[in-house]
Amino acid sequence: MKKKVLAITLATIMCMTVLVGCGGGSTTPNTTGNTTTDATTPTTDGGAEFSMIAGTSTPDTHPYVLGMLKIAELVSEKTSGAVTLDVFGNSQLGSERDLIEGLQLGSVQMTCVSTAPLSGFTDMFLVFDLPFIFETTEIARAVLDSEVGDEILASVEAQGLVGLSWFENGFRNVTNSKHPINLPADLKGIKIRTMENPMHMAAFAVMGADPTPMAMGEVFTALQQGTIDGQENPVPIIETNKFDEVQKYIAMTGHLYSPTPVFIAQDYFNALPAEYQEAVKAAAVEAAPYQREQIDIQTESGLVALQERGMEVTYPEKAPFQEATASIYEQSVAEGAAKVSPDIFARVQEVIAANK
Repeated sequence: MKKKVLAITLATIMCMTVLVGCGGGSTTPNTTGNTTTDATTPTTDGGAEFSMIAGTSTPDTHPYVLGMLKIAELVSEKTSGAVTLDVFGNSQLGSERDLIEGLQLGSVQMTCVSTAPLSGFTDMFLVFDLPFIFETTEIARAVLDSEVGDEILASVEAQGLVGLSWFENGFRNVTNSKHPINLPADLKGIKIRTMENPMHMAAFAVMGADPTPMAMGEVFTALQQGTIDGQENPVPIIETNKFDEVQKYIAMTGHLYSPTPVFIAQDYFNALPAEYQEAVKAAAVEAAPYQREQIDIQTESGLVALQERGMEVTYPEKAPFQEATASIYEQSVAEGAAKVSPDIFARVQEVIAANK
């Protein structure tokens, strides 16, 4: 019920915001995740022409939020305050799926999300769901910043989303409350939370785990209550969500890399004057290196913090896990719906080879 009320409230704000674009009032930008003025109330400096709302599913200290705040800062600078962006973390505006739907409905103007929920819109992002496809962060980023990366980012325009740039969430690792994970066999019987993504679930199932899709906002409680035994996420997510309070073991499997596209609602974007469109695009592109740097920083510091707080860390050799999940490639890279395009896969492999 609360989500429905929130959606209605935000839809109302959006309607007022569209009017603001034609008439001059705005919400003042801030970095706390709280709206400080009504969308139709002029600010003391004359007010912004266009006011945007952005949401993420992560805590306010996570690089998702920090990256979106950097966009807010840059877009305000580039438009002399004519375009502003308020950022709401902690799933205040809903889950990642809710945020994507919010862009389509007009209740949210911008977001950054993992690629897994996008499988229902396009098959282009599925290449990133192949386990162990990237060996290093540098190679993964080279793919994002390549021509094929640009093509993938632009593949959801038919669904009302405009891709602005690539943020990231780093490599995903496994935590659990049962025992250390060193081999695929150690996952047998582990009930593990995954995103609602068939390829992710299949990869864990083939290793003997019991994959259980669940919204991010429900994971901590489910771990605490023992509904699930473990979960898999990048270190910054594990640390900022304090999963160490309900998990004992972390295995640095690096089984999946999590790119994070930044989207703006197409209808809203198209309503912006051309110079503001360019400013928003430029701000998102310029914010990407900063956001990725925050991932690097928090991955390093987060792992130290988790260990200091009592988590036991293992560094499994990847070869046994790669062998155990090889069948996912055989099943998934093929022509047809809900499959990884062989052409996209081949082009990604070319970028990977060129950057080894």
